[in-house]
Amino acid sequence: MNAPKNPKTFHVKSFGCQMNVYDGERMAELMAAQGMTSTADADSADLIVLNTCHIREKATEKVFSDIGRLRKQAAAADRAAPMIAVAGCVAQAEGEEIVRRAKVDVVVGPQAYHNLPELVAKAAAGTSALDTDMPANSKFGALPRRRKVGPTAFLTVQEGCDKFCTYCVVPYTRGAEISRPFAELVDEARALVDAGAREITLLGQNVNAWDDDAGTGLHGLIHALDWIEGLERIRYTTSHPNDMREGLIRAHAEVGKLMPFLHLPVQAGSDRILKAMNRSHSRDSYLKILDRVRAARPDIALSGDFIVGFPGESDAEFEETLSLVDAVGYAQCFSFKYSPRPGTPAAELRDQYIPAEVMDERLQRLQAALNRDQLAFNQATIGKTCAVLIERQGKLPGQMLGKSPWLQSVYLNTDAKIGDMVEVEITGGFGNSLTGVEKVKAAA
Repeated sequence: MNAPKNPKTFHVKSFGCQMNVYDGERMAELMAAQGMTSTADADSADLIVLNTCHIREKATEKVFSDIGRLRKQAAAADRAAPMIAVAGCVAQAEGEEIVRRAKVDVVVGPQAYHNLPELVAKAAAGTSALDTDMPANSKFGALPRRRKVGPTAFLTVQEGCDKFCTYCVVPYTRGAEISRPFAELVDEARALVDAGAREITLLGQNVNAWDDDAGTGLHGLIHALDWIEGLERIRYTTSHPNDMREGLIRAHAEVGKLMPFLHLPVQAGSDRILKAMNRSHSRDSYLKILDRVRAARPDIALSGDFIVGFPGESDAEFEETLSLVDAVGYAQCFSFKYSPRPGTPAAELRDQYIPAEVMDERLQRLQAALNRDQLAFNQATIGKTCAVLIERQGKLPGQMLGKSPWLQSVYLNTDAKIGDMVEVEITGGFGNSLTGVEKVKAAA
């Protein structure tokens, strides 16, 4: 079966990081601007965009599996196969292989997705539609103005990475670090607020590397956004320890809209493993940064990333990771087993690979410690009163779900609407969420 010549409906499926979520939203806006209609039902869409992530193991094979499944579902339903576009980091790294093996209609990398409508038109006309260029000029100027968003919105301020951690493909799939212009970002932030956002999360592969020719730094950008009327909350992610400037640390004390949450990946607790990863920071320097951040904002919630089973990691070095976790007391974390990414230096260390069963056991121990600390942090919130931004309805009648300043999910019964900011007393702390009751304001 041939794909539809002129797709009318589309579905975007994004995998991986928040940057991919942002990119998926922008691709959807591009398609909508062409008169196409978004559908939540992938099975009925004329165009399906698989917005891929290349971080985890066998990412490319999972893309091929998804493509095969979509085509089989269409055949079983006796309907035309959808047009399939593969976007994102797998497209960037494996574009020609995807075209050769899967014969998809469109392949577009993360720095070229502003050309997606043109590529779809080419595919509909039966011509080649592959674009994995990394142009020096910004794609953001070609994206449509955002007209309507939810109470929380992402704003990409920086892309790419110059750090070249030995396990990571991002420098090869996203390119070198590039910062978007200051004025452009302030304008887009204002437009997001006008479109309904009350909270903006600044995004970047190394978001705290954002800067301009004036040396404004991310802290200067945050101070500028603080002046935007109607913007209630500011967050940023993901940060690199080497770019954690003093000005940004001070901003956590100086800017009330900057939420008390910091995601600062460390990856391991052993200096030898950190050096092998090319992380450019030590265990001690990382802990000293956290001390400075806590001095500036004592109630801050800390988050991080960990990789277990990096090639050559000994039992003793893994224990150093556990001891770092004990020293920090994270509010939440992400943890993964090491998986080799083709083309990265760490993938060449095959003789040092850790057995799968050892990695499994280490990950279970690490996650048990992280879950312990997350539960403790959540329970320590009980009795506090804080502002909760309502984001969506809960599963129970009258229940709503919002986020605390510390990025915890809070469930409560309230008549408040999506986008409202509610004062809530926290009454329950659990592994992944909180419960609370709305504080009733006294009559004047």
